[in-house]
Formats: sequence, C-alpha cells, structure tokens
Amino acid sequence: MHPEMNVVEPVAETCCAGKSGDVLPVDIAGAKAIAAAVPVTGIERVPLIEAVGRISASDTVSTISLPAFDNSAMDGYAVRTKDFAGSGPWRIPVSGRIPAGNGSGRRFPPASAVRIFTGAPVPKGFDAVVMQENCKRSGNTVTFSLKPGTGQNIRRAGEDLENGAAAVPAGTSLTPARIALLAAIGTEAVEVRRKVKVGLISTGTELREPGQPLGPGQIYNSNRYFLRSSLKRPWGEIYDFGIVPDDPETIRVAVREASETCDVVITTGGVSAGEEDHMMDVLRRENAELEVLKVAMRPGKPVTVGKIDGALFFGLPGNPFAAAVTFSQIALPAIKLTAGMKSVDTSWMPAVSGFSYRRKPGRTEYVPVAWGGRDTDGRPIVEMLGRGSSASLSPMAVAMATAVLPPDMANIEPGMPLRIEPFCE
Repeated sequence: MHPEMNVVEPVAETCCAGKSGDVLPVDIAGAKAIAAAVPVTGIERVPLIEAVGRISASDTVSTISLPAFDNSAMDGYAVRTKDFAGSGPWRIPVSGRIPAGNGSGRRFPPASAVRIFTGAPVPKGFDAVVMQENCKRSGNTVTFSLKPGTGQNIRRAGEDLENGAAAVPAGTSLTPARIALLAAIGTEAVEVRRKVKVGLISTGTELREPGQPLGPGQIYNSNRYFLRSSLKRPWGEIYDFGIVPDDPETIRVAVREASETCDVVITTGGVSAGEEDHMMDVLRRENAELEVLKVAMRPGKPVTVGKIDGALFFGLPGNPFAAAVTFSQIALPAIKLTAGMKSVDTSWMPAVSGFSYRRKPGRTEYVPVAWGGRDTDGRPIVEMLGRGSSASLSPMAVAMATAVLPPDMANIEPGMPLRIEPFCE
C-alpha cells in the first residue's frame, strides 16, 4: 500500500441511537449479558461418536488409568539397567519377544533382553527400552554401546490420566480431541446439555430474501444468513421466524411467539429511536427486563440486551457490520453460557498497525483487518479494510480478524501495538 493511500478517515456513523439510558462500556455490557444467561437444564445421553461439538453436562471420570499399563514407546529391546555394569559395549542374550496386544505375564530369565514393540507391555522387572536403532542384533544376542537410563522409552501407567480423574469436566465443548480421550478410556455414551433454542427475527419492511425480486428501496436480508451461519453449532437449534415488517403489532406477535418457544431471541433492526423503529415499544408492552440499551462501541451502539418471558433477548442493529460485531462481542458469549459452556473467553493475538487512522475517541471500535507480513517479533502487520461503515459487508467478508481499538486511542499510526480477535469464533 502506498503511503498516501493508507490514511483512513472515519465516516459518519449511521448506527447511532436516540434511546434514553446510560451508554455502557463494552465490557460492562458484555458482563450484563453474561449475568443474564442461564444454562439450559435439560440433559441428553448421546453416543460418543455423535457427540462432537455438544456441551458436556457432567464430569466424565475415568475408570481406568491411561496408559493402563507400562508400555514401550519404541520398537526396540526391554532391558534391566542393573545388567549394564562396568563399561560397554554390553552383549546380552535375547530371551523373548513381546508384540503390541500381548498381555501375557510371562517371566524372563535374569541378565537377558526382550524384543519389544511400540505399545507392548513392559515385562515385570524391566526398567528401560532401548530403541532398535541404538543397538545391534546378531543371532540371539543384542549389543548395546550406550548405557540406558531408568525409565527410558517407557510410558508409565497413569502418566496420561490417572484412574478416577476427570477426563472431561462438565461445561466443556466436546472437540474431536476430547472425544478421542473419552474413547481411549472406554466411554461409549456421554451426557450433554440439550440444545439451546435460538429464535431469529429479522425486522424491516425493506427486506427481501435472496431469490426474490427487489422493488424500489428494498434490500436483501443478509443478517439472517450471517446469524444462521454463525449459530449453526452442534449445541444450538435455530428457530427462524423470518422477516417481520415494521408494524408494531406484527413485531409483538413474533417476539411473543419466539420468547415462548426459545431460550434466546435475537432480533435485527428496529432498536434505534426512529419513527419506524418499533422494537423498544414492543419490549415495553411485553414487560421485558432490559439490562443494556446503548453500548459505547462502534459500530453497534443501539444494541439491546435483556430478558423477555424468561428468554434471553438481544436486539441487534440492522446494519450488517454492526449486527455482526454486536453479535460476536455481546450476544455470542452469553449464548454459549446459555448452552452450558463454563468458559467463553475470547481468543486474541497481538498485532501492529500498518495503517494510519484518525478517529474520535470515546467508544471501543472494531475494524476489519487483514495482513500479509509480520514484524521481527512475529506479530501480524495489519491493514484496515474499508472505511469503518456499520453497513459495510465487503470488508467483513475478506477480513482475517477484527482489530479492537480502545476508547482512549485517538489516532492510530503505523507500528502501534493492536489487539486482534477472530470473528464469531
């Protein structure tokens, strides 16, 4: 990028709100959303092979040690280190052979070595394994030039996981690696939280679905596709209530149905204070308990968080990038807690700015970034994509991450340290 091209001027924010109420910092708004989240209580027992991505409902305690027995980490020869007296080389007769899967308790004569293979049980009294590359076999005798250390190339019983230890604690997402661990201790089925039911409502008379013809002033409903894709998780079940026009009573019916059906309700659009923004009136009429009305973030200031008829409620802005940012930063962590996860910390990594950007301080800002190089410390040198508009989709589509600009950071210059986060991890 040429120097004269990398100074980004902010554009006017099109996602401002006129709602009354305090403007909360992002961390406070996120904490309020998390505090309002109540984990679903239903429990299902599913086959382990079908449990990937589900949330464990209870601790899975191992009933065996892992490994279950001392076994060889190498193909080679099991030996007794006491047989390596004096200086080498040492010539020791081979008295047997133990392949993997052979669990016999056979005893071997003193001052002998045993041919052993990876995973095979180490016979009693033998305290080291010498890998086959470090010795020489001749007939029924093997020669060692180096004295082995006690425990060399032996995987001890229970060193991976002890009998009685929690293999996977409750509230954990069952990743492929965790499922492999559960399989290794003989788990056939696992208790998981029932799927969290998430209701989606898209408000806006101007919205049309892809494939439909567009009339004057109409746009396609991209937010529905973003949210459905982001929430297509093994722990979630989506209830899509479609597009609802800007009519207070129609919106109220949809919100009521969603809150009676689902654990979480997410709406997009209508949460600001314009004449056609009816969501706040609907929420008041439905006696919603609102914890967050405005957040000091850009984009996404008018995000609303609360409870309605027992369901966790998120009213997101209608502008696509604003909806995506508020969902990622405010809604998604709380939804994960509702699904039963115990830890929802956001992953992030350090980076440095490769651009200049003059901005008005006071709000935490999220900007889409990409990078092609790194500095001498290995940090990505990020470039800002687009111009920060809350309605922009193209920068979000090609972004590798978002850079988080703190409220007190007025001007960004090349080389400044930044924090970057993935989108909707």
